[in-house]
Amino acid sequence: MPLPLPSRLRPLKRRGTAEDRSVDLLPIGVALAVMLVAAAGLAAVLLFGAFAWLGPPAVGPGGVGLTALLDIIKIALAVVGGIGGAVALVVAYRRQRLAEEDNLRARQAARRDDTKLFNERFTTATGQLGNDSAAVRLAGVHALAALADDWAGGRQMCIDVMCAYLRLPQRPEPGPGGAANAHTAWQAMGEVRATIWRLITTHLRKDAPIPWHGADLDLTGVTITTDLDFTDTLFPSGTIRFVRADFSGGMVNFRMAKFSGGTIDFGGAAFSGATVDFGGAEFSGGEVDFGGAEFLRGTVRLRKAKFSGGTVTFTGAGFSGGTVDFAEVLDWSHPAVGLPDHAPGLLLPPPPAAVGSPQATSEVQEREET
Repeated sequence: MPLPLPSRLRPLKRRGTAEDRSVDLLPIGVALAVMLVAAAGLAAVLLFGAFAWLGPPAVGPGGVGLTALLDIIKIALAVVGGIGGAVALVVAYRRQRLAEEDNLRARQAARRDDTKLFNERFTTATGQLGNDSAAVRLAGVHALAALADDWAGGRQMCIDVMCAYLRLPQRPEPGPGGAANAHTAWQAMGEVRATIWRLITTHLRKDAPIPWHGADLDLTGVTITTDLDFTDTLFPSGTIRFVRADFSGGMVNFRMAKFSGGTIDFGGAAFSGATVDFGGAEFSGGEVDFGGAEFLRGTVRLRKAKFSGGTVTFTGAGFSGGTVDFAEVLDWSHPAVGLPDHAPGLLLPPPPAAVGSPQATSEVQEREET
């Protein structure tokens, strides 16, 4: 049965932009008539002004001389020539605008074709994700990731579907008394989830060919039992939600990650057995929220991390077991907020004056060597 999708994830029609709108033009007859009337009116004004200035067109005293009359005729001919030039200009302008309209229609048709193709690929891929076969689901995962690379406008929608799959409850591992192929099927489904994690983390790295930096990841309530590698990832914007997630096993590696904007929310998460390593990570912007998280077992390491900006919050977090290690941070100029002075397993950094000093650096090197 296909994976049900929330209404916000269903394919959407592309909204038109200013570039997509038709070119509004006056009919050519109206445009020419306007130009002719305007030019004739200008000619009449010029001739009337000339006669008013020079007098009536008669030879003799008080009239217009032959030379002046010739000048008036020249002016009239120039006005007529100007009218012809104006008509030619209107025709050329009309031709250019019609060409632009043809190009616009061609671009709109191409975009409609692309959008239709993207929607068809999206429907096919999401249908594969709901298949009973792990192999078909795996194909659907790769199809969604490829579509996210190709379709910038629908990238977030594809990512939302993959995150929704990760939020689905995991089937428990079959016991020894189960069917012969039950454990194999369970492992295959685990491979689908692992592939989604790998594709997401790969696209968040700083050297990703087609990065998904700034995308929102809703991983609310996920259970993490295997290794995840967020090494060298960038978080410049967007919102990453690990709200009420359970880090119960494996190694979750955020080494050298850069949190420079957006929000990373670990609010209410349970660190119940995994090792989460923020070694060398830089917290220079945005917000990283551990508010209400429970540190029960396992280890959260922040060796050589840099707290140089932004807000890192531990308000209401519970420290009842495991280890949360801030002892070797390299930069504590913007310390984390809400940390208690003392708690089981909580290792706080040295006084701010000592962080980054030669003595502190030497002590870190000595601990690394030992």
